[in-house]
Amino acid sequence: MRAVPAGADPRRRPLSAASAPAMPDSVMSDSAMRRLGVHTSIAGGIDKGIERAKALGCNTVQFFSHNPRGWAIKGRDRAECSACQRLIKDLDISPAFIHTSYLINLAAGDKELLQKSVSMVIEELHIADALGAEYVVLHTGSASSDNPEHARKRAIEGLTRVAGAGTWRAGLLLENTAGERGDTTSRVAEIAEIIDSVPQGLIAGICVDTCHAFAAGYELRTAAGIDSLAAEIDRYVGRESLRLIHLNDTKGDVGSRVDRHEHIGEGKLGLEAIEAIVNHSFFRNVPLILETPKKTDDDDLRNLAVVRGLFEDSDL
Repeated sequence: MRAVPAGADPRRRPLSAASAPAMPDSVMSDSAMRRLGVHTSIAGGIDKGIERAKALGCNTVQFFSHNPRGWAIKGRDRAECSACQRLIKDLDISPAFIHTSYLINLAAGDKELLQKSVSMVIEELHIADALGAEYVVLHTGSASSDNPEHARKRAIEGLTRVAGAGTWRAGLLLENTAGERGDTTSRVAEIAEIIDSVPQGLIAGICVDTCHAFAAGYELRTAAGIDSLAAEIDRYVGRESLRLIHLNDTKGDVGSRVDRHEHIGEGKLGLEAIEAIVNHSFFRNVPLILETPKKTDDDDLRNLAVVRGLFEDSDL
């Protein structure tokens, strides 16, 4: 069992090692090349999205498994699934992350919406296993007209139902939110409350979005602020549970509660802060996925080049 850091709650249940597939050695090694990727389009097929990532020079990738703004999920045929599994392995695109639909809201008070959300999370996990994706990234949801604690309890109940529906090789990652009205997981402690209350084996860890964290009030433009976020993650969920960073600049200022991403170095967070984050000892071996604004692939190429220029020489 991981030692409990000073000041931590010793009752916190650490995530079990069996909760998800272990990160590849190439991701965890201090001397390995950084895992850097983008969220790619799946136009033409998910296998095309993986090929797009490789063409951009990425060695990790995130994508939607279907239209994120609709409840209908098109079945993935066996040939496409086999192609994805082969590409992920042959092109060394690892880990591969699926981002769940924007429609999912496990904190919803509406029973029909909650049931549809539970069913879609289950389907996303099935698809991840079929494609060979290691992780599924989830926003648990919001409830603007309700007490956040009550909403989190509904999310816990929903995820408990998911956990009871089966087992998957892919692990679920809970992502922090920007603190907009009704948000239930803008603080690390709130995510930990959900993790600690859901049966083990489903949730593999967390995804931290830098735009969301900054908007929610984490001051990441100072060394003390970055250290504070790292300490909070270590205290509540453990360093080993941080599986992914969504590396985004932000249009809104610290504490603005505005979720609007910006190109790397062009927002309120800024290049100096992003450089400090990616080279911080706590964060430096965690895969990075950019979700920056995109009109063409040139935008991705530009943002990726900026981030690569921030890495210390040992990570190149």
